[in-house]
Amino acid sequence: MPSYASRSDDAAGDLPVTGALVVPAADLRWRFSRSSGPGGQGVNTADSRVELSVAPLSIPGLRDAQRARLTERLGSRLVDGVLTVVASEHRQQLRNRQAARERLAAVLRAALAPPPPARRRTKPTRGSQERRITAKKQRGELKRRRTTWD
Repeated sequence: MPSYASRSDDAAGDLPVTGALVVPAADLRWRFSRSSGPGGQGVNTADSRVELSVAPLSIPGLRDAQRARLTERLGSRLVDGVLTVVASEHRQQLRNRQAARERLAAVLRAALAPPPPARRRTKPTRGSQERRITAKKQRGELKRRRTTWD
């Protein structure tokens, strides 16, 4: 999967989602809190847990079809129209900020992906139908021969 984010400043600035869609930094809402789990003395003082929120339906540059797709696919994850991702797996806040940005971009990218092409229904070929019927007749004949006692 291609990475659209610039590696130099992963934790701040605009969030590239696709080649054509970028979430402005002003639309991103950050929230920091204490992370749970191990971490020694720093776990009780450092606000390393990161929550990154965005209102995906108000991102500039979205077409109506994309907006409808976001509404359909992210409807259960939206709370008052806001999508929130959480990252707390790292001990450093900066790394959690990078993880949250990557996670948010991945969620938006997956929700914006176009649906797969519809399956084209096909008929079985004549040869495959004949092979199927022949196999059924052979199996039936085998079972019929089992029941007779000479």
